[in-house]
Amino acid sequence: MRDDNYFHRQSLRLRGYDYSQPGKYFVTIVTKDRECLFGNVINDNMVLNDAGKSVKGFWLSIPEHYPKVVLDAYIIMPNHVHGIIVIKDKKFNNTVPVIPVGVPVIPVGVQNLEPLRDDIIIPKINQYQKIIPRSLGSIIRGFKIGVTKWFREYTEIHDVWQRNFYDHIVQTEKELWRIRAYIKNNPVHWDNDISY
Repeated sequence: MRDDNYFHRQSLRLRGYDYSQPGKYFVTIVTKDRECLFGNVINDNMVLNDAGKSVKGFWLSIPEHYPKVVLDAYIIMPNHVHGIIVIKDKKFNNTVPVIPVGVPVIPVGVQNLEPLRDDIIIPKINQYQKIIPRSLGSIIRGFKIGVTKWFREYTEIHDVWQRNFYDHIVQTEKELWRIRAYIKNNPVHWDNDISY
């Protein structure tokens, strides 16, 4: 008989991908047991309660802690958060290159035998920690910790989040606009999404 937590133990990240490199990432972070903690959808609009307003505050403060991060579309739903996180390049440009479709990802551990150049992005390898500093994982971890501390201080709830989070690397402008529309329309589809 399979353990009910079998799938939750697996990493949801793309294997070998450096999530600290510049890019646009669509993330979904879900509450533990999909419990509705952040408010209610009323007349196709999300109405945040105090906890939801706190979650929004923590979300909007992400760039204060991670200067290379820009937030794009997001929404706080009763039991999950959707958002697009943009990690800018090292030159702090306003434009962020998206990953071209069909470009292979260099697996972690593969050595580039050519002489090192400044314009080559080498995947970061962290052998002692699973989360690379300033990566998407560390950003989400910091956000979840902040929200959890708030809940523990102001409510009786101690376990706020499901383990891990879902992500999607946005690869084209068309896809970016489709995801933005999905985020914006999430409350309209809440009745279909309750089983999320």
